[in-house]
Amino acid sequence: MKKRARSKPVVYELKPGQPLTARQKREIQALAAMPEDKIDTSDIPELPRGAWKNAVRGKWYRPVKQPVSIRLDADVLAWLKSQGSGYQTKVNIFLREKMLKEIGK
Repeated sequence: MKKRARSKPVVYELKPGQPLTARQKREIQALAAMPEDKIDTSDIPELPRGAWKNAVRGKWYRPVKQPVSIRLDADVLAWLKSQGSGYQTKVNIFLREKMLKEIGK
């Protein structure tokens, strides 16, 4: 039985500050212009239906923190602190949830 020749995967490593080569730009443009059904994705089969059911958006996302001064009502601050340590993190979580709800994510 004849073994099927396996093609080598093409790997591009882009280092920060290193621009794409002219060849890389041409290849990207050619792929972008190609219809979806003409792109060979046989080496990356589709995931099963439930593959993303436990996915969490931004689990490893760690945005840059910026120190600010904020004035809170005394009772709100007391309530936050009564929930245990990390009241500033809780304020950030509440504000992030509100922000994401408003921007529709």
